[in-house]
Amino acid sequence: MEQAISEHKSPFATEPIGRLIAKFAIPCVISLLVNSLYNIVDQIFIGWGVGYLGNGATNVVFPITIIALALSLMIGDGGAAYLSLKLGEGNIEQAKKGVGNAVTMVTVVSIVLLVVFLIWIDPILTLFGATDVLRPYALEYGTVIGIGLPFMMIPAALNSMIRADGSPKSAMFSMALGAVINTVFDPIFIFVFHMGVRGAAIATVMGQVATFLVSVFYLFRFKTFRFDTSALRLHWKTCKKVLSLGVSSFITQIAITIVMALSNNLLAKYGADSIYGSEIPLTAMGIVMKVNQILISILVGISTGAQPIIGFNYGSKNLTRVRKAFDIALVASEIVAVIAFLIFQFAPMRVVSLFGSEEGLYNEFAVMSFRIFLLLCPLTGFQTVAAIYLQAIGKPAKSALLSLSRQIIFFVPAAVILPVFMGVKGVLWTGPVADGLAFVLSLALIVYERKQLKKVPLSE
Repeated sequence: MEQAISEHKSPFATEPIGRLIAKFAIPCVISLLVNSLYNIVDQIFIGWGVGYLGNGATNVVFPITIIALALSLMIGDGGAAYLSLKLGEGNIEQAKKGVGNAVTMVTVVSIVLLVVFLIWIDPILTLFGATDVLRPYALEYGTVIGIGLPFMMIPAALNSMIRADGSPKSAMFSMALGAVINTVFDPIFIFVFHMGVRGAAIATVMGQVATFLVSVFYLFRFKTFRFDTSALRLHWKTCKKVLSLGVSSFITQIAITIVMALSNNLLAKYGADSIYGSEIPLTAMGIVMKVNQILISILVGISTGAQPIIGFNYGSKNLTRVRKAFDIALVASEIVAVIAFLIFQFAPMRVVSLFGSEEGLYNEFAVMSFRIFLLLCPLTGFQTVAAIYLQAIGKPAKSALLSLSRQIIFFVPAAVILPVFMGVKGVLWTGPVADGLAFVLSLALIVYERKQLKKVPLSE
């Protein structure tokens, strides 16, 4: 009886769903957008101050930052989940230990990754598609970014746990502060001091250091417990549990790295046999993927805002609200995705021109990349909401299948096969092929799960 009363009093069960989704989604969207804008801002200023070769270099370095983010989220999201579980159990000491162990792990991992990257930077850049023309720029940019990896990774992990502590605005502020600093100093270092790609990298690291300082300061202001350094001492069982809880976040991010590395190499290989050469396709597609990341950030933010509402009401068998939350999240996501589609199809040159003043073959390939690669981007909205919905109702295996379907299961075979017959344009067509097939799978799973809902009696 008490449980039923508490459920009735919960805002998840009583507040208007649209307002609830907005309340949870907006901070998440802003945080994800800020993270995406770090790279977009660099691309814009480098494009105008250095040229498309500078942007090509940042695209080659970008996969290492995705690997760093994957490791951070595995530890940070795992630590956040562990924190929530232990707080729910009333075990404050274990909650503190989980956060402390996560901080130690991400610190050690970030330093190891820094050392590995700087020692083997040349072969790593080759692996990610660096050509002889792009290599000098990539080495200059990548060396500074490598030095800053701990200042990127530690706050990325901490922010997940800060949100779990009930302070999403604090996490959002730390990210926003870093983005503002990066945006202010990028043009100063590039246009005033003429530091080129190295200046852009320094501005990025300065922003990351600011985010790092704010996040670490919060560590000693946790709401749910008083943090002390004894929690930093590693315990194998705690570490194992934290990592297991965060492994799905790691898989999702690593899939992005695989896609980028494969795409970069294919673009360089087949581009060399075309009128565009290797560098133009590699640079143009890097911009397309980063602009698309802004769309993905908004879609994931909307879906994540709906997740706790769907999960709570599914658990309490209030299935009318489950359906309504899914439908509202889907409509909102599709509106955003369709707007993006219209921009990519009918005004791609406006987007391309943000990243520098180029002409001829570069503009031709960039416009073609937006129109072909993102041809079916409206379907991404459905797939994103579907994956989060399945996770919220306790179907993690199906959710993981959807998350990997577009990035790995469908994308990789298409990327290997299509260019053989279509040349460099075949790499572009992997986007709509993967989006279309992933949509069919998403639709099948959602139709099945919605039918299952009808078999469960509605709550009174």
